[in-house]
This record gives sequence, structure tokens and C-alpha cells, in this order.
Amino acid sequence: EAVTAFGCLVSDMWLGELACVSPEGFHSVLGKRYPAFSKSAQQDAQEFLICVLNELHEALKKVRAQRKRKCVTDAKASQGSVSETPTIITELFEGQLSYHITCLECKTTSQRPESFTVLSLPIPSKSACSLQDCLECFFQQDTLTWNNQIHCSWCGGKQDAAVKATITKAPPIMIFHLKRFEWQGKQKRKLSTDVWYPLGDLDLSAYSSEELQRCRRAQYGLCAVVNHSGFLDDGHYTAFCKHSVSTNWYSFDDAQISKLSDSSVQTNTAYLLFY
Repeated sequence: EAVTAFGCLVSDMWLGELACVSPEGFHSVLGKRYPAFSKSAQQDAQEFLICVLNELHEALKKVRAQRKRKCVTDAKASQGSVSETPTIITELFEGQLSYHITCLECKTTSQRPESFTVLSLPIPSKSACSLQDCLECFFQQDTLTWNNQIHCSWCGGKQDAAVKATITKAPPIMIFHLKRFEWQGKQKRKLSTDVWYPLGDLDLSAYSSEELQRCRRAQYGLCAVVNHSGFLDDGHYTAFCKHSVSTNWYSFDDAQISKLSDSSVQTNTAYLLFY
């Protein structure tokens, strides 16, 4: 039902018969599965996005499984594929990180793969920074101590460890979530940091594995932005989207749709970036 409603929404948007299209049909269907999003209270766009991608993936996975009617053998399942049953969602949005974990006592290194559809990036400055600064902060080596220690099989006990992530599979569409909401003591607040992000030539090779660098040059161009203006309990979402054919940028603010200059795409309210 969700896939059908989403398909109708996309079809209506691209037909261009109306000045604007309301997604109320899709929203209603999704609200049945995720009641929190059926209410008029403030919700998080990143959480909503993950629910949408997950709902579409699970539904399409069932359809594909029904069509193929094949069992996945244990041998095939153990080959380390990112998804057991790939769909258009995983093919477009799913990437993979590899965490290199080094025991600081015996220097033994292990690797742990982890799939992702959205990378949540910390914002390292309160005033201004760049997307590259956020990426540097996310991919920098970290030390696991105290309650975060690892169990080292070589040492036979808990030890401090160094951990560093690299991208081993880069999806065609990379989604970045800027972590603008953080806890300060018992209070949650929003960061209004101006994060500069490039419209084109975003190079991720510095954070990619050597094998991935050999296969392709991981460069991306911006195609959409979700903005959040306002505060924690009183905010408003808008979107900037690049037309895939004309390459013009457009602003979507409820029923207000307007053409946007390239220079206006950069904003200090950016919350989700699609490359």
C-alpha cells in the first residue's frame, strides 16, 4: 500500500498537471504504519526519511521475493552481501562502512562492517564550519575506553581500543544528516551553525578504502537539501531540489514552489543533504 501511494505521488509530481501536489495520500498510508507521523506534532525529518526508506525497501523486498520464489541458501547468505534481498532503495541509498578496531594492548586489528543509508555527521563548531570539517570529525580515529572497551580475543579480556571508519561501498546517492540537535546536560538544544557545503565536486576519496578508490573516484554533486528553520518545538521544514533534466534549483515551501538561484542553495538551516 505504501509503495503504491508513493508511486502515485511521484507520478503526479512528474505529470506536471497541477501547480503543486500534496502528499496527503502517502502521508495517510504511512501514518497507519507509523502512528507518530500521523499526528500534527513536530517530528524529525531524518527519522521520517529512514522510516520511508525502510518501508519502501521492506515492501519491495517482499514483492521481489514473491516473484523469484527462491530460497537464499546459507552459502549465499554468508558471502557478506550488504543486503540479503536488494531493492531499488538499497541500490540507490545503501553504503557500507568498515570499522578498523585496534587493541591498544596487543595491537591486534579487526574489522567490523556496518551498512548505512544516512550518515549522521557531528558539527564541530558553534559558529561556522564546512561539510568537510563535519566529515573529518566523523571519520577521525577515536579511542574506546571505560564502558566502551572492547573484548580482545587475543588478550583474553577487556582493553582500550582505537577505532577508525572508512567507506568500503559508496552508494549512488549519499545522504548526510547534520546533527543540529544535541543534549547539553538535561536540556536539548538546536545548533544554528552555518555549515558550508559544496554544490559539486564533493570528494570522499580521503574517507574511502583503497579498494574503493581504485574502483571509482567517489565524487558527488548536491541534488537536494532539507532545511529546518525555527526551534525544537516550533519549526518548519522546506526543501531545495535540483531538477534532474533542466538542472535548475527549486524551493519547496508547502504549496509555494519557486525557482532558486545556485547561490541561494547555501543556507544555515540545512539539515539533510543529498549528494
